[in-house]
Amino acid sequence: MKRKDSKKKQGGSRTPETVRCAIYTRKSSEEGLDQEFNSLDAQRESAEAFIASQKAQRWICLSEQYNDGGFSGGSLDRPAMDRLIRDIEAGKIDCVVVYKVDRLSRSLMDFSRIMETFDANDVSFVSVTQQFNTTSSMGRLTLNILLSFAQFEREIIGERIRDKIAAQKRKGNWTGGVPMLGYDVDRSGGSPKLVVNTAEAARIRAIYDLYLEKQSLQPVCEELNRRGWRNKKRITAKGKTIGDRPFDKSTLYNHLTNPIYTGKITHKGEIFEGVHEGIIQDDVFEQVQRILKHNGRTGGAEVRNKYGALLRGLLRCKGCDHAMTHVFTTSRGKNKRQYRYYRCVSAIKRGASQCSSGSLPAPEIERLVIDEIRSVYTDEKLQEKIQSQLLVQQQAEIDACQSELDEINKELKRMQRERDKLESTSDTQTGELTSLYSSISATTDRKRAAQQRLDQLTSQHQSSASFPVTLPEFDKVWEKLIPREQARLLKLLIENVEYDADAQCVHVTFRPSGLQSIQNKEQLIAAREDAA
Repeated sequence: MKRKDSKKKQGGSRTPETVRCAIYTRKSSEEGLDQEFNSLDAQRESAEAFIASQKAQRWICLSEQYNDGGFSGGSLDRPAMDRLIRDIEAGKIDCVVVYKVDRLSRSLMDFSRIMETFDANDVSFVSVTQQFNTTSSMGRLTLNILLSFAQFEREIIGERIRDKIAAQKRKGNWTGGVPMLGYDVDRSGGSPKLVVNTAEAARIRAIYDLYLEKQSLQPVCEELNRRGWRNKKRITAKGKTIGDRPFDKSTLYNHLTNPIYTGKITHKGEIFEGVHEGIIQDDVFEQVQRILKHNGRTGGAEVRNKYGALLRGLLRCKGCDHAMTHVFTTSRGKNKRQYRYYRCVSAIKRGASQCSSGSLPAPEIERLVIDEIRSVYTDEKLQEKIQSQLLVQQQAEIDACQSELDEINKELKRMQRERDKLESTSDTQTGELTSLYSSISATTDRKRAAQQRLDQLTSQHQSSASFPVTLPEFDKVWEKLIPREQARLLKLLIENVEYDADAQCVHVTFRPSGLQSIQNKEQLIAAREDAA
């Protein structure tokens, strides 16, 4: 009686014996909802008739309508469902009536949560066509059996589709998803297949050639963005644009490592001969993979450096904003000696009069840079500045990674909602579901990789807040490195070196993350071993 009195207080005036019934209706697809009498109306009419038949039990139908049109039963993310739960918790409802059990939910786990809410508020549940309600133990048993079978059917459909995807890929068929740059989808036949997009294929070949020329991801990205080349653009049926973004190292790497360009199909780590035409020759693809593997092992820092130029790729001329390249001359006579210099590329190409830097003696300027590195470990203000730069840089990377992960999550939820709608529609084509499952699998892999990257960045950021910049054994280890190993170590520590001919000075920009990575003797020795 106390519970009923409290409900009377919250829900308005009624007699204690009255059973206030709320009707919930749902339809997975939006098809037909614009008709004068649609599926939701039919469900409500049946429920109203059932409530009317219980008039002797003082059942009344509430005027508030809870209709979810175009929402899947595989998720509780539904506006009318949210309103229904709020009204139940506010004590406005005694019984929820649906046409069938699966109108409320198709997920056993979600249904359990709903029933917990119903039980906590003494709300019963009635299915009109399945002739039971949860006020009795038999009704609850019947409900659990029906829902278990509904979920079992859903899982069987998923397994059948995954098996079909695997079989299709073993035969080399494309099973759906967003096509890579260089290919379009031909849906004119019985099943969709990849066909070469001539214009995009030419760009893919140019991208592979660029990488073979530059042998590094970042310079290729810069060149592609300078040309205005972007990733594959696709417009969905709802008019939303997907892709069409500038290249970065991650997307470029995906294009350079995808065997689909050689006419092959991958599935769970296995590679099968595809039925589509390849764009890249096998030998070119393998050559690119060898370079990527080698750069991955050495951090991309190793470039042929026969004479051990420490500042190769680092030194720039401030006056004309060009790189300064390493050159050497050999003295004549019996005792030949080699002299090393750095010269501005602009001066080499256009003449010495075009640049005031002249030829810089390599040993002297390299010694200045090494002395600048040593000063980091005695200058506390410089240490604080580098640490601050590192934290800002890491936070920017975390924000960018989090933004990417949020976009992936949105895309994944959209595809899951679409999958749920298709699964609940009787006339769904298997090809549509197969394509969608493949897209969901690929997007889930992207989400996992992005989450791992975010966790790694977050961990690095937390440890960076208190790292001490100390290398007490720097000189001892440095002396043991050969020139080529020293050059690689400098690339780890330094972003760039700028020579100002007018002021006769050198400015060194450090890599904060590089300085952090070799804080002690053991790490410096490890860096030396990696370089070797």
